[in-house]
Amino acid sequence: MRTRFMALVIVVATILAFSSTTFAQRGGGRGGGRGGAANATPSGPPKDPHDLQGIWGSGGGPLGNDPPPFTPEGERRYLANKPSYGPRAVPPALGNDPMGICDPNGYPRSMQLRPFEIIQIPGRMFQTFEWNYAWREIWMDGRELPKDPTPRWMGYSVARWEGDTLVITSNGFDDRTWLTQEGHPHSDQMTMEERYRRVRENVLEMQMTITDPVTYTKPWVGEKKGLQLLPPGSNSEIRQELCVPSEEAMFNKGVRDPAGGRGAVQVPPTTVK
Repeated sequence: MRTRFMALVIVVATILAFSSTTFAQRGGGRGGGRGGAANATPSGPPKDPHDLQGIWGSGGGPLGNDPPPFTPEGERRYLANKPSYGPRAVPPALGNDPMGICDPNGYPRSMQLRPFEIIQIPGRMFQTFEWNYAWREIWMDGRELPKDPTPRWMGYSVARWEGDTLVITSNGFDDRTWLTQEGHPHSDQMTMEERYRRVRENVLEMQMTITDPVTYTKPWVGEKKGLQLLPPGSNSEIRQELCVPSEEAMFNKGVRDPAGGRGAVQVPPTTVK
């Protein structure tokens, strides 16, 4: 009986080894069903196309489409990353996903996991992200991007209106972050353009283009996404979902590492004969 119990523990540990991190990336877990692309019956035209405030579903990630070919340096960086999701997936204990040690996801990866909220005030816009309770500052006071920015997890962003389309340009990204959960890298020379347009009261259209000549041979033009405005109610609040290093270390020691072949599963005491 004890042997059967141990086998069960090992099986469960193996399943869980892909961790809350990987599970969250696939849209599972708490809040996982709240981030889909617009699929409800569209509402009427926006009352104010320049008002983008609200909590929006993530749409499953902002890029989509196949990435462009790598440069030699980009391929080197890509192969050095060992993700726990996608065609090159390895057990998390054997991988090096920055999420596994609670490093910030950075941008645009923060958009892949959970809903995000847009807040507008004079001269600035903020995006707050449910996963890891992160936030991003976007300047709308007419300033230009810095020429030689200090790298930041979320980059440095400025925005302007082109008619009813908000155009955000960004640079200064810390190259320790990944663009996707599959381990697509970038350099600190990456720049980004995002275009947002509120096409209906409950639908925000967005498209992202990444340019990084160090890593990719041409710009990565993402899919045009329709993000759904979450309706009022407790299920549309931005929740505090933090990656806590001490909890992640405990999870690694007790589940992820044993399932990846690092150490043995600790079987709790039992009185079963």
